[in-house]
Amino acid sequence: MTSAFDPITVGGTRLANRVVMAPMTRSRAPGGLVTELTAEYYAQRASAGLIITEGAQPSVTGQGYPFTPGLHSAEQVSAWRKVTDAVHAEGGKIFAQLLHTGRIGHPVLLPGGLVPVAPSPVAARGRLFTPDGMKDFVTPRELEAAEIEQIVADYASAARNAVEAGFDGVELHGANGYLIHQFLAPGTNRRTDGWGGSVPGRIRFAVEAVSAVAAAIGGDRTGLRLSPGGTSNDIHEPDPHPVYQALVERVAALDLAYLHVMEAGHRDLTHAMRRSFPGAFILNPYTGDRPTGPEELALIQDGTADLIAFGRLFLANPDLPRRLATGSPLNTADPATFYGGGPAGYTDYPALPA
Repeated sequence: MTSAFDPITVGGTRLANRVVMAPMTRSRAPGGLVTELTAEYYAQRASAGLIITEGAQPSVTGQGYPFTPGLHSAEQVSAWRKVTDAVHAEGGKIFAQLLHTGRIGHPVLLPGGLVPVAPSPVAARGRLFTPDGMKDFVTPRELEAAEIEQIVADYASAARNAVEAGFDGVELHGANGYLIHQFLAPGTNRRTDGWGGSVPGRIRFAVEAVSAVAAAIGGDRTGLRLSPGGTSNDIHEPDPHPVYQALVERVAALDLAYLHVMEAGHRDLTHAMRRSFPGAFILNPYTGDRPTGPEELALIQDGTADLIAFGRLFLANPDLPRRLATGSPLNTADPATFYGGGPAGYTDYPALPA
């Protein structure tokens, strides 16, 4: 029987185990640049089978939160190289997550009077933290067709930058109510052109972005994250099944490294997507109000997934695979230090004694 601690090849990358560090925004990249502290943080967690980084914006307009990193400039590439070198020195594997937040953001985070963009001018309900305090989400500007094509090109350019920075591959963030998800969901995509309307129109942006990245760096170094039926950031998908089934069937032909699904309670859809996708299947399983825990490793044993992604547990336990394998006690994450700040709640969680 396959276990979480067996090796697996994902795309062209051999992983030591099937315990994945999920992407988590930490907002510790001043000026869009990761730091030596970032390198220490990820290197501490290099025993993961695969690390997927916090989201990095593929362009200036893709930023939705303060102090998040980018992958669209030479300076950012150089900064990320310190991270990948540190992780590889510890024997780890690391993919960069590419995140365009779309309507989730605020003009105070963008230069030159820019405003957030989206498939349609539909504002998200809620507020977000900015350097100027809490702000209501604004109504985004609807993207023109030529701008959509430019964002697709931005994803491909950022993927090439990631490879230059030493990453083993990239993951496109198509989940949690961000730009790709906004195109997929009917409430945020009200377009009547070829980028919206029908199911083929709503999945088009995701398909073209993934296709462009796979063409740029190879499908074996490209992953896609989805959250079918998820409601983060005021997204509503009353019937996710036909959209995600169609999307997975389209991207299945691209020979991607993996599909990463963040469940929202639709286990039947999870099974259907797994059957339709030929590559590795990473699952961030639905667990209600509690974080993903050791009990979810059984989903590898029963074939529901090839790998399991852990968020909060990996944040608080730099040596999580060892703790899971030995049944050792687990540190508890401190939500007060999730975003911003320095080493506290970032690089000071203790590992087990050697």
